[in-house]
Amino acid sequence: MSDPEIPDPVLPPPGPTAGPTTPHRPLRSFVLRAGRMGSGQVRALAELGPRFVLPFSAQPPDWTAVFGREAPRILEIGFGMGQATAQIAAARPGLDFIGIEVHEPGVGALLREIRDRGLSNLRVVQHDAVEVLARMVAPASLAGVHIYFPDPWHKKRHNKRRLIQPAFVAQLVGRIKPGGYLHCATDWQPYAEQMLAVLSAEPALVNSATGYAPKPEWRPLTKFEHRGLQLGHGVWDLLFSRR
Repeated sequence: MSDPEIPDPVLPPPGPTAGPTTPHRPLRSFVLRAGRMGSGQVRALAELGPRFVLPFSAQPPDWTAVFGREAPRILEIGFGMGQATAQIAAARPGLDFIGIEVHEPGVGALLREIRDRGLSNLRVVQHDAVEVLARMVAPASLAGVHIYFPDPWHKKRHNKRRLIQPAFVAQLVGRIKPGGYLHCATDWQPYAEQMLAVLSAEPALVNSATGYAPKPEWRPLTKFEHRGLQLGHGVWDLLFSRR
């Protein structure tokens, strides 16, 4: 039986933003925070950006032409400073990676990693992931999705801003091929519990574990995560596959 069609997300029409009477704010994958740019990051953006940073577009690019080959593609949402992303791409050369991040220091840092490691299987989109997913990623085109340590929005009144919510997950799953996977990780237990509930309720997903999954070998420990584990903090991985 064929998979049910998952509709594209409804995005606001182009034009001026709505005024203060707008009843709902569209989900965004980030909150833009100011960050200090080092000289190396600035130089990397100027020198490597034209080759490795793709402009946002209203339709999917020809990814085969972008990477110069046809290979399974993995999307990462919110790669931070990019060290783990680069390490994963270096360890899995047979896959192509698309990293989404809005914060310019992180983009610059990942570009330096791409240069230093000589990576050819990694590209960056500096734009909101919700819109990238809707416009630049075709249905059933991804072999996997990584979402590592998204903003947990600790305060209860801010929980509605969390990325992992039923509507977004349904849209995300529609971009994953049957048999592909969705891998999330968080160090905030209340968010882990929400992720588990939301992902388990999505009918197109199957949990690879009973509850939380062991950390897959492909996800390296970040410095922040390692420091947290030494202090006794928990980390929860969730690994689901598309039916």
